[in-house]
Amino acid sequence: MLDVRRMQLLRDLARLGTIAAVAQARFCTPSAVSQQLSALEREAGQPLIRRSGRGVELTAAGLELADRTGPVLALLEEAEAALAGMRGELTGELRVGAFPTAVRSLLPAALVRLSGEHPRLELHLTELDPADVPDALRSGALDVALVHEYDYVPAEPDAGLATEPLLEETIFLAAAAAADADAAGAWPPGTTAVAANSRHDPVRASRDLPWIVASPGTLCHLMSVRLCQAAGFMPRIRHYADDFAAVLTLVAAGQGVALVPELALADRPGGVVLSPLPARRRTFVAYRRGAAAHPAIAACTAALRAATTDYLSRAR
Repeated sequence: MLDVRRMQLLRDLARLGTIAAVAQARFCTPSAVSQQLSALEREAGQPLIRRSGRGVELTAAGLELADRTGPVLALLEEAEAALAGMRGELTGELRVGAFPTAVRSLLPAALVRLSGEHPRLELHLTELDPADVPDALRSGALDVALVHEYDYVPAEPDAGLATEPLLEETIFLAAAAAADADAAGAWPPGTTAVAANSRHDPVRASRDLPWIVASPGTLCHLMSVRLCQAAGFMPRIRHYADDFAAVLTLVAAGQGVALVPELALADRPGGVVLSPLPARRRTFVAYRRGAAAHPAIAACTAALRAATTDYLSRAR
């Protein structure tokens, strides 16, 4: 009988390409991964991986088994969800992950609601960048998480995960009010993107200004770079900051311009002028494929939707 956990490692290897990357995603050592894959080969009765230069690659049999692992895992998730639905009261742990702006704006109310409705459900929240969510969900470090994509950084399809749309936000160019707001195409908060677009492109008008962007490797960083590239230039980056509160404080101090999503604007300091852009950030609830019907996942998704509706009704 093939071991499902070892099959997961093989699927990870097919996706990530190296044993070291699999080990990092699974929070174990490369040696442990190699040992488990060797055991899986013995169970399969044929080679599943082979050396290729300084790395490894999957054989035809390995690729076949990796492709069949996803549906097997989804069926197991469905079975677990069905059993959980028969227990009645929700108990046990639920590990939730979210990006910083959602942790600050949406998660507190969602967790309070979830705890009130299901007091025996033990909740654990982890703040992380959406780029790290898929590995965390696959490894079981998270059960449900919020992820997002930008117009210029679309999410890549992931056969092992399922998502539900939660929120769509406007992206703003934030600049210091003391700067030449007209040259930057700035409009007061509340101006519609249609009205803003009737003027010149505020991103292109900011090509000679210093920029504040997120750390390299994050989706927010890639969005800033690609949006500037679409406007015909590379941003002159002065500061790196991942917390939008810090970003807006730097903008207010005249340290540069930055892209900021709608969720980050609740606590913006004075002296910041916002230009709505024809670009959006979309947030999704993500979980392992097959887990949608799990009562804890469904309850968490409902709490997140209620918290989002309440937040938007106050913010807009």
